[in-house]
Amino acid sequence: MKKFNVTELIISIVFAELVGALSALFAGGFGSLYAEIQRPPFSPPSWVFPVVWTVLYAIMGISSYMIYRNDDYKSQSALKVYFMQLAVNFSWSIIFFRFEKFTAAAITAAILAVLVGIMVLKFYHIRKKAGLLNLPYLAWSIFASYLAIGTAILNTPRFN
Repeated sequence: MKKFNVTELIISIVFAELVGALSALFAGGFGSLYAEIQRPPFSPPSWVFPVVWTVLYAIMGISSYMIYRNDDYKSQSALKVYFMQLAVNFSWSIIFFRFEKFTAAAITAAILAVLVGIMVLKFYHIRKKAGLLNLPYLAWSIFASYLAIGTAILNTPRFN
């Protein structure tokens, strides 16, 4: 196991946060679209999303650092899934907000939830705390899938 390094931990957190920030930047303004579309029941107000995602990206960064410190084959495999889910996560906002492809965004959200589930299991088998830390992310990903699927269904004229 690698020695604890606060700089590497901070880099892991900042990297995850940067993925979210760049995704938001490339997605464009979300406020107007979110206000215009029909949303499924239990849709939170728009201000909730950046708050939740900021916390979740920090958790992702911390847990990925915990796995990175193990430096073995299982950890490398788990980190591959981590980066895959991060790439899918990055693309979701762009698909939904920039391109308004609600069906594609719903499929992307479902794929993300599956990848997060796999990541949680892989992290858990390496470091239980790293897996458990991501349970809120898994729950949010499942909820986000519900929201994305519901939005695609409710906005049939934009159903694409």
